[in-house]
Amino acid sequence: MFFDSHSHIDASQFDHDRDLVIKRAELNGVKYILNPGADFDSSVNAVALAEENEFVYAAVGIHPHDVETMDEVMLDALEKMTASHKVKAIGEIGLDYYRDLSPRDLQKKWFRKQLQLAKKLDLPVIIHDRDANEDVLTILKEEKSFDTGVLMHCYSGSKELAMQYIKLGAYISIAGPVTYKNARKTVEVVEAVPLDRLMIETDAPYLTPEPNRGKRNEPMFVKHTCQRMADIKGLSLEEMAEATLNNAKMFFKITE
Repeated sequence: MFFDSHSHIDASQFDHDRDLVIKRAELNGVKYILNPGADFDSSVNAVALAEENEFVYAAVGIHPHDVETMDEVMLDALEKMTASHKVKAIGEIGLDYYRDLSPRDLQKKWFRKQLQLAKKLDLPVIIHDRDANEDVLTILKEEKSFDTGVLMHCYSGSKELAMQYIKLGAYISIAGPVTYKNARKTVEVVEAVPLDRLMIETDAPYLTPEPNRGKRNEPMFVKHTCQRMADIKGLSLEEMAEATLNNAKMFFKITE
């Protein structure tokens, strides 16, 4: 049984067959899906999908690309969404200095504000970090976010940085690129990170793993990422699936 810890099944790429995608996931051993928000509308949709589907859960948050739309009213609205018992985290939030679609000062301001909201609500956070390693780590430390839980989503950083996060109590989530031929750095991360700190994800509809690379990604493909990680760790698929599922259930406080 697999836990896809990050899958945007609310995305428009699934509008024509979303129910089938969810059903295929279930038939292929996906026991849980965490659907994070990326902007206000996707947060609303993530909560609605989670409430409609027993094994789907949600996170709410504003991605760094979209923080120029944020204000205190929106932050209050995100807080109200967390009243749903299916909302298990604030995310995905963070910093993105690669595309720089929002001014960096605004990215940092609203990253901190959403971290503070998570702290207030005692919810963990799902972190997007692209080319902003130093600022992300510094802000997470300053906001004491490790006390309530930090998940580094679709981790693409170095082994050394991953181990800094592990020492602080964070979890590392691995996506489809670990299956690619040039994935040396991510392979090193999987080798180094203890099994009890790893999760798996698709980041669907993006980052499709081999052997389906080039197609739209979907939750049932998480097994390919899981298999590659199992191979790296010298484990069976079942052992890796069980460990990552248990880690995700613990992180998101899912008892069902």
